[in-house]
Amino acid sequence: MEIMPRKPIGETAMTDAERQARYRAARAAGAPVIRTRRPADHRGRARRWDDHVAGLVEAQVEFMAWLESLPDSLQDSATAEALRAICDLDLSELQAIVPPRGFGRD
Repeated sequence: MEIMPRKPIGETAMTDAERQARYRAARAAGAPVIRTRRPADHRGRARRWDDHVAGLVEAQVEFMAWLESLPDSLQDSATAEALRAICDLDLSELQAIVPPRGFGRD
């Protein structure tokens, strides 16, 4: 099931006829259509790499805290196993990688 991009207008989903009537009424009213775009990411690949690795390290720290605060009754659960697997990952190798800067800039 896909996540809807916005909240529904009414309590139930509109029928095709209702959706078409709403679209035609908006066009007849002459209201300008406002479309928003996600801003372009102007960071370089190396900067994006560093940001993503930092995000992974931050998430790993959060998962470690979650694992430590897990009650004893859940220490043998699938959640605890997944958290241990995440905490056991060695992210230092990813942190040590320096991506190439590009042609003529290495």
